[in-house]
Order: sequence, then structure tokens, then C-alpha cells
Amino acid sequence: MDSFSFLILFFIISTLLAFASGSRDLAGDVLRLPSFEASKFLHDDNIQGTRWAILFAGSNGYWNYRHQADVCHAYQILRKGGLKEENIVVFMFDDIAFNEENPRPGVIINKPDGDDVYAGVPKDYTGSDVTAHNFYAALLGNKSALTGGSGKVVNSGPNDHIFIYYTDHGGPGILGTPVGPYIYADELNEVLKKKHASGTYESLVFYLEACESGSIFEGILPEGLNIYATTASNAEESSWGTYCPGEYPSPPPEYSTCLGDLYSIAWMEDSDIHNLRMETLHQQYKSVKERTISGNAYYGSHVMQYGDVQLSKDFLYLYLGTNPANDNLTYVDENCVRPPSKVVNQRDADLIHFWEKFRRAPEGSPRKIAAQKQILEAMSHRTNVDNAVKLIGKLLFGIEKGEEVLNNVRPAGQPLVDDWICLKTMVRTYETHCGPLSQYGMKHMRSFANICNLGIQNEKMALASSQACISIPGSPSWSSLHKGFSA
Repeated sequence: MDSFSFLILFFIISTLLAFASGSRDLAGDVLRLPSFEASKFLHDDNIQGTRWAILFAGSNGYWNYRHQADVCHAYQILRKGGLKEENIVVFMFDDIAFNEENPRPGVIINKPDGDDVYAGVPKDYTGSDVTAHNFYAALLGNKSALTGGSGKVVNSGPNDHIFIYYTDHGGPGILGTPVGPYIYADELNEVLKKKHASGTYESLVFYLEACESGSIFEGILPEGLNIYATTASNAEESSWGTYCPGEYPSPPPEYSTCLGDLYSIAWMEDSDIHNLRMETLHQQYKSVKERTISGNAYYGSHVMQYGDVQLSKDFLYLYLGTNPANDNLTYVDENCVRPPSKVVNQRDADLIHFWEKFRRAPEGSPRKIAAQKQILEAMSHRTNVDNAVKLIGKLLFGIEKGEEVLNNVRPAGQPLVDDWICLKTMVRTYETHCGPLSQYGMKHMRSFANICNLGIQNEKMALASSQACISIPGSPSWSSLHKGFSA
């Protein structure tokens, strides 16, 4: 063997040894190169395809500050990561930054000592344009189906990579929108299948923040679509707000609302401090899962993953880009941000806000009277919804079995309901007689699903609803009751 051939062989062997000495990723024993330079060689800026993103905040109202704060923070991560503005589609009601209750007009923060995350965020779909219909059209790249908004869509091609992030209230099989109808799991998954059938992406990652968010994909999202999804909770538990008044760390004293959501700030604050060329989706999933369970069984939820889990071997850089300021950082578990000492159930975050307003307002002031009214209206609405659904169960299934039947949870791996059309019909029938569910009432979607699963006909449901709700409650200004039907 001549000296030149020997040198070539030596180089090849040395390179293979370098691979073998690298750490192994926990998702499928993928070999990791031991240095940033080697990683950059494999994951340089010339990746095939274009990165696209949809960011969706599904709520409105200052008490839901955290959802739009989450989306704005996500936008800043993507922009610092190198995604172009024209490739990021933003849905948010946009009633927070200049809300009269915002102590820093024109500024939104996502953590107590955080910078403004609102600056520069595009106004693609705001106000009444933040709808499920426009979300589906934007994802499918169907400009002709849009109703309002900037017209920006995911105009992706077969080699492209798509990141979707949704944050808001949810319930079993459903996700909220500020303008109804809501996003239903069957419709969302059909849109994802249609996107896959169009051949207009290489891979798609979906991060989902909502109560019972696991129910959106469990038993519904098939493998083979090149889609990897993680959710803030499993199919039967709440997700959690964080950086709330009374927590540690708490928001600045002038804030009366939660600044973020636990799962959301977990993945975003992880992304803020790491070189995303060196961190895989699986590593972030593990870190976020640990932080979101929050170290105990009461405060926190179980982060789940669905779809083509093998995609979690991909580096985050493929979807989020990476901040050049983090180029010299390497991923280690010790870098992960530690969880807060306490968090707030998503469905109680509005009560925290109303109580803080009441507590801080001067005695006898119009602000204190208004805050007291908001608390009473919120509690009255909750009582009306809970009692109405409970009574419908008793009328349909008997006093002894009613509550048990409505609360039944199907085995893991099964979808919430067999007949989604029936579910939407039952919800509409309920709302016709009892008033819209609003963000709180979404918790009862499992009850309506169980009514369908047991074969109850709509005529019987209509009769039970009319008997349970003698008069439809009024529409308090704070709720989404005036927004129309959920289905």
C-alpha cells in the first residue's frame, strides 16, 4: 500500500472512531458526533427544503394573556433561528398588548424577567379571522379558502419541514378558538392526512398546549404520515398555567394574570438556551416532560408523544433553526430549566386574574365592583354548566348511573368517540337549549362523547337538555358565550 492510500485509510478509520466515541441519542441509538464543528458539518445551513411554521393562540381576553404571550415568544425563537417572516403564519386575537389592563402598553412578556416578545410579530390573522377554517386553509396552502387575514399560507413543497404550535384551552377531542366553531380532533387529523396526501412536506412536527390535549391524537393520528406530535397532557388531565400571581417565581407585581403555560415555556425556554443543532426532538421531549410534571402528582401533567415517534431523532434545528448566539453551547441535561414551585390549572387561571383585580382594587371603587361581578358571573356560569350536564346524565341514564356513565374514560389507545358527527350534533343540541359551553364547558366533551358511544338518539338528548335547562343563562361579557355554537 502506498503512503497516499495509507493516509486516506487512516483518515476514514479516524472518522469512524470519532463517530463511535460520540454520545448516543436516546431515541433509537442515533450516533452523535462529539463536537459542534462535526455536528455543523452534518446539519449546515444548506439543509434540503424550507422551514415553515404555524403559530396559533386560540383565546382572547386579558385573563388569557399567557396564550398570546406563548405564541409571540415562539415567533421570536423561530426568527432568531433563521426562519423568514414570510414562512411563519401567526394566528392571535391581538387584544393583549394594548389592552387597558396591560401594565406595559405595547409590550408582552412570557416570564417574570422576560423581554418584550410582541415586537415585530406579524398580524397575519387577528380578531374574527382567528378561526379553525382559516387555520386549516393556511396549513393546506389553500389561499382561495381563506376568509380575511393577510393571505399568508404554508406554501410548502415535498422537501420542506413544517412546525405547528397551538396554545389555548381545550377539552376531550376539542381545541378552543376565539371565534367558533372550535377545532375538533377528527377534522384536524383529516386536514393533516390531506396535507400528507398532497405531498407537500418531508416531515411535520406539532406541539400542542391544551387541557386533555392527548385526546386530539390518541387513537386518531396514524403512523406513516411523517408527523411527530407532542402534547402538554394526556387524554384525561388538565394542562397548567405558570408564572401566575402567588407563584414562585411570580410575575412582576403590576401583573394580575399568568404569563405563560407550563408545557409551552418548558419547550421555549429550553430552546432559548441550547444550540439546536445539537439537541434532538427526543431530548427536548424528555426535558419538557420532566419540567411539566413539575416533580409531583398534583401540580403538572404528563407530556405525551404520538404519530411517527422515530422522527424525534431529528435535530430541532431542522424545524426551529437555531440562535447563532448559542452556537458554542452543547446540549447537556444539566442545562435544562428547573420547574416552578407551583402552577395553576388552566381552567382556573381566569379566576386567579379576577381575584387579583378584586383584591388590589380600592374599597368601593368601580374597579372593585366590576371585578366582583366578574368573579360572580364566572362562578355562576361554571355552576350552570356543571349542573346542566350532570342533570342531563341523570335524565338519560338514571340517578344512580348518570354521573358514572358521563365520566367514563375509554382505554388508552382508543379515540374519544366512534361517531364524531354525533358528538358535534349532541354539543349543538346542548347549546341550543342550555347556552354555549365556553372555554370552561369544554371539560364536559367526554360526557357528550359517552352519550354518543351509548347510542343515545338526538331526539332524546334534546328532550333531556330542554328539561335540564329551563332557561338559558345570560351571556356575561367575559366569556365566549356570545360567540355562537362550538360545533
